[in-house]
Amino acid sequence: MDPSRAFVKNVKRIIIKVGTAVVTRSDGRLALGRLGSLCEQVKELNSQGYEVIVVTSGAVGLGRQRLRYRRLINSSLADLQKPQVDLDGKACAAVGQNSLMALYDTLFSQLDITSAQLLVTDSDFRDKDFRKQLDETVISLLSLKVIPILNENDAISTRKAPYEDSSGIFWDNDSLAALLALGLKADLLILLSDVEGLYSGPPSDPQSKLIHTYINEVHQSEITFGDKSRVGRGGMTAKVKAAVGAANAGIPVVITSGYAPENIIKVLQGEHIGTLFHQDAHLWALGKEVGARDVAVASREASRRLQALSSQERKQILLDVADALEANEKLITFENEADVTSAQLAGLEKSLISRLALKPGKIQSLANSIRVLANMEDPIGLVLKKTELADGLLLEKTSSPLGVLLIVFESRPDALVQIASLAIRSGNGLLLKGGKEAKRSNAVLHKVITEAIPDSVGQRLIGLVTTREEIPDLLKLDDVIDLVIPRGSNKLVSQIKSSTKIPVLGHADGICHVYVDKSANMDVAKRIVLDSKVDYPAACNAMETLLLHKDLVHTGGIVELTTQLCTEGVTLYGGPRASEELNVPQVDTFHHEYNSMACTVEIVDDVYAAIDHIHQHGSAHTDCIIAEDREAAEVFLCQVDSAAVFHNASTRFCDGARFGLGAEVGISTSRIHARGPVGVEGLLTTRWILRGNGQVVDGDKGMIYTHKDIPLDS
Repeated sequence: MDPSRAFVKNVKRIIIKVGTAVVTRSDGRLALGRLGSLCEQVKELNSQGYEVIVVTSGAVGLGRQRLRYRRLINSSLADLQKPQVDLDGKACAAVGQNSLMALYDTLFSQLDITSAQLLVTDSDFRDKDFRKQLDETVISLLSLKVIPILNENDAISTRKAPYEDSSGIFWDNDSLAALLALGLKADLLILLSDVEGLYSGPPSDPQSKLIHTYINEVHQSEITFGDKSRVGRGGMTAKVKAAVGAANAGIPVVITSGYAPENIIKVLQGEHIGTLFHQDAHLWALGKEVGARDVAVASREASRRLQALSSQERKQILLDVADALEANEKLITFENEADVTSAQLAGLEKSLISRLALKPGKIQSLANSIRVLANMEDPIGLVLKKTELADGLLLEKTSSPLGVLLIVFESRPDALVQIASLAIRSGNGLLLKGGKEAKRSNAVLHKVITEAIPDSVGQRLIGLVTTREEIPDLLKLDDVIDLVIPRGSNKLVSQIKSSTKIPVLGHADGICHVYVDKSANMDVAKRIVLDSKVDYPAACNAMETLLLHKDLVHTGGIVELTTQLCTEGVTLYGGPRASEELNVPQVDTFHHEYNSMACTVEIVDDVYAAIDHIHQHGSAHTDCIIAEDREAAEVFLCQVDSAAVFHNASTRFCDGARFGLGAEVGISTSRIHARGPVGVEGLLTTRWILRGNGQVVDGDKGMIYTHKDIPLDS
């Protein structure tokens, strides 16, 4: 199997778009042999467990041929001698669609396959309910092993010239196929043409060469397109436009000939046929896929070029990234909304969808955070300590980038922006693997950010890993990758920690506690408890357990606090004491992260009992005491062994931006290297710079060591 086609091993749902030139012969009649071969291949794929969706052209061309014949036999000799008026395209579509579907139905029936017709128009897709219903219908048909056959309903299209107008949500069956591939989360889109694939020039030109893998940065300006399709709307130009759009969003596309009898099967066997469009094509060279090591090495080399730039040049890159995000806000929002819609249709948890969505104003906020980061003191090459070792021998301890970071994160596309900006500021190379639920958001954000990086550094500074299968190979590269930061579920973090020798920084759980002491000001307590839980329940710094001093039962404080939470829609669960007192369901375990509008409540005897509870059931993330008793507060602050410990402040303050770090790559609960919100400083290590004038050790003979500290400003 060709390495660049290895992804086909994981393909299950396929969309096959059949062009007009494939469906019809040069005289306009149906190409029965080609259609028969197509249906036989679809039958074979269906029997192998693939989910196949067909998007077909040909109705207008077929209808035109039939109506010309009808007009001929209904015309007098005098009529035929008059100038012939072009046939109405909508009428051609109406007549041709009937014949086309009748043939598909006959061919599939002979193969004991059931097919279904779905006609759509551009205006239909403006209705969210329609798109949802269409997706549900197609998925229902696939579950019954029925082949959905879709076509644009040109007969009732609202466009004045449906086969000339290229506006709207889609404008031909190529762009419709790409749109459906995204909406239906297809694993592969195959566009069948009358030529073998995309050529460097017109296929009829002997000098033209077949392009096996399309690389946008290389081929966009090199290709010369020939004439448009003899019968369809856009020919190869339309196919390439649709393929580039789908590939950029993470859907692999192959353009190949529909004339060859087994080409669809060959594509799925990984054979090197046709032209492949793939999100990672820019990482491939001359048809050879770049492996995990090469990607990591390329990122390291780019990071060294970044470090060689001046401080002002590195700052300017961040400012350019911020501007690029704002300039592309509409595109980013569109892709993110598509991810959110897909997640909702897939029935994913509300907490995950909440983290997935880029809410209004988020792009502006991210851009502003990047500008704050850009305007901070350059962290690279700072002299942290100066020591005179001996006369004329000066040692400096300086800040230095770690090297190459591998960040694996789930759900939150805004994390990609924060991490990328921190990597640029700290001079590190970066490899990113986001969750599949944010595939489109991550792809467009990665593209916008890397395009803002100058050629002197190179876009491969930041690599986007697109499949889960690549992660094991990357985790083996402990000689190239310097730090792994997983941001996601306990399961994700645990899996990564157990499968790599590379240092791992992060936290598995965010089980944050708020302890309300008997001395607490209840107005303050209510504000903090509510904010800690309700402001953003899906965040890792949201309160998951509320601990209440036993005296609050008698003073009524427990009722005030829990009533307020319930009023805001928070579902309460209790420990043994609280469940009995409040008549709420008892929890099976205190070690539980809800990430939603729910929390655990328990009653404790005093501040020491609260500390013991946190140490036994917490995750060492963020814990807070609400108290007016300073002595109790100091005991809590000194003895709670967590990455962040607060007094009379919401747990939601545990955040890189709020801490003034500019952004955060994650929050660490480990006790080595970095702890709490990890900003630029957490992505740096140190180097020792020694300046001398010819000294040698030589067994320390005659060497007088002074080990004298030198002021940094000297």
